[in-house]
Amino acid sequence: MGDLAAHFSTTFGAKLPGDVEEEWKLLLPLISKKGLEAALHEKPPTPKLEAKIVESTGELIAQRERDILANVFSNKRVLPFSRLLKHMLKPTTGIPVVTTNYDRLIEVAVEEAGLGVDTLFVGHFAGELNEKESRLSFFREATLRGRNVQYRFRDRVNVFKPHGSLDWYYREGKPVRHPGDLALPRLIITPGINKLRRGYESPFDRHRERANDAIDKARQILVLGYGFNDDHLETYLRNRIMSGTPTLILTRNLSEKALQFARQYANVTAVQQASSAGRSGSSVFGNEGNLSSQTSPFGTLIVLSRRYWNHDPTCD
Repeated sequence: MGDLAAHFSTTFGAKLPGDVEEEWKLLLPLISKKGLEAALHEKPPTPKLEAKIVESTGELIAQRERDILANVFSNKRVLPFSRLLKHMLKPTTGIPVVTTNYDRLIEVAVEEAGLGVDTLFVGHFAGELNEKESRLSFFREATLRGRNVQYRFRDRVNVFKPHGSLDWYYREGKPVRHPGDLALPRLIITPGINKLRRGYESPFDRHRERANDAIDKARQILVLGYGFNDDHLETYLRNRIMSGTPTLILTRNLSEKALQFARQYANVTAVQQASSAGRSGSSVFGNEGNLSSQTSPFGTLIVLSRRYWNHDPTCD
C-alpha cells in the first residue's frame, strides 16, 4: 500500500484530465495525512476518478508482476510460496488460499510447485466463472470399493480473490478471465468505501462467499503478510481467531493489529523478520505461556497478502 500511495503521489496526477485532476489535488493532503486507504474511505472518489485509480493500479502491479515472472520463467527465481507448498498437507478438497492480491503470483507459484490451481474460472481466452466445471476439471478417476465409489482429484490450491485479479474483465456483461493485457477496465477493487459496494458484484461476490466459507471451516490458519486492515476479511477472520482457531502469522513487519492479536489470544503466534548484532533472524510474539505449546498450523486456510512477496528472496 505504501508503494501504491507513493506512485499516486508522484506520477498519477499529471496524467489526469482537468476536472478529475482538481478532485485528485483535493485528496492529496488527506492522503499525506492519513494514508491512501483511509483517505479514500473518508472522501470516496467519483466514478470517473475511481476508474482512473483502478486503471493506474492495474498498470503498476502488472509491470511489477511481469518483472518477477520473467525471472521465474527463466529459472532465476523461485517464489517462496512454491517452496512452502511442498511442506504442506494436501487435502482432497484442495488447499484454500484467500488473498487480497490482484496479481497472479500465487497461481504461478502453485503451478511451479506442481499443483493445480482452481480459480473458479474455466477456459483461457475468455474463461467463464463456473465453479462446478472448474472443480470437475481436476477429476482424475473413480474407483469402486464394495458398494462405494471413491473419487480422486488432482492435488490443487483453491484461490479466492475477493478484491479481484489482473486477468478479470467484463465481456458482454459477464465476468471472464483473460491472461493477456487488454485495453479494457480490469475487475479489481481498489481502496476506498466504494469497494464495499463493488464487493457485492460478480465475480467478487462469489469469491468473497467462498473465502468466508473457507475461514468459517478452517481448523488452523496460516497468515502470510496480511496486516488485518481489510473490512472484507476482518469480520470473518477476527471471529474465527477469537474462537480459538490455532493461528500462525508470518510477515516481514507486523502491523499493530497483528501484534495485538498475538498478545491478546493464546491461540495466536506471530513471527516477523528481525536482526541483532548484524545477524538476521526472527522475532516471535505471543500471549504469555503459549509459545512453547503452539501447534504449527500448516494444514488448512492460508490468508496471503502482497507483502509476502516483497522481502529479500535470499532470506527465504
